[in-house]
Amino acid sequence: MTSLVVGLEEELAETVTRADRRTIQRAYWQQNEFIHLEHFLPPSVFDPLLTEVEVLESDINRNYVPGHKQGGSVSFYSIREKAPVMLALYRSSALRAFLDWLTDAELKLCPEDDPHACALYYYTRPGDHIGYHYDTSYYKGARYTVLIGLVERSEHCRLVARVGKDEAVVNLPETHLRMDAGTMVVFNGDTLWHAVTPLGEGERRVVLTLQYVTDQRMGPVKKLFSNMKDAFAYFGPAALMRRPKGRQVIDAAGTTLSGAMVNQMTMLFPIGAGGGSLNRDS
Repeated sequence: MTSLVVGLEEELAETVTRADRRTIQRAYWQQNEFIHLEHFLPPSVFDPLLTEVEVLESDINRNYVPGHKQGGSVSFYSIREKAPVMLALYRSSALRAFLDWLTDAELKLCPEDDPHACALYYYTRPGDHIGYHYDTSYYKGARYTVLIGLVERSEHCRLVARVGKDEAVVNLPETHLRMDAGTMVVFNGDTLWHAVTPLGEGERRVVLTLQYVTDQRMGPVKKLFSNMKDAFAYFGPAALMRRPKGRQVIDAAGTTLSGAMVNQMTMLFPIGAGGGSLNRDS
């Protein structure tokens, strides 16, 4: 496995070196900090990830938010434990140097207690989808999303983005995008209005998401809401209990929230379920 991780870094370094950087960067800024790079990663990079997709299937948490989303998610905690190649991709210095250059920002990894830092989204049942949203940053700085296509066996389920700038989002044209294995999408989470259309019968789609931030700090109120939303809209209440020790959910009095209190706080989630604060990931 060590050789796979070392080889991955070498392949990523070669991939970003071969890329037509000038064209990519121009398109990224013309499209309001968004770029869709078809088949950007070679099979030598994504093939090991496909093996880990199968390994992690037992960790899927199915989620359903009426009127907004339906699907399956695997958190960073599971990836950190069971998927060393995905973890190496997220932490890759070669990839991050490329992203720094592309976004003209100094990107940092998300804190280890963020279950969205590196996560998998499985669309495996008819109707799996997510409605229009921004990948809202709860951090003090900007938040950038990188999507990596891994499995695309669907004629219906597509990433849909309203791409452009200098116009109201409702006036921007819809762009429907396939996420074939190795395809990469990069965007500023606060600027791209996007969705995923419903999966059809007998179809399957799996996407890896990598999250980077310019500031790892998050205020306590946003942190609490982010934790609750992640638990009940993405990774399940048990995900809160798997957070790294020393970075647990803390209430206003400084007391660690017990499992019972976490369950009671599900009442917070429906309050935000219909609003923009729920919108986060693809």
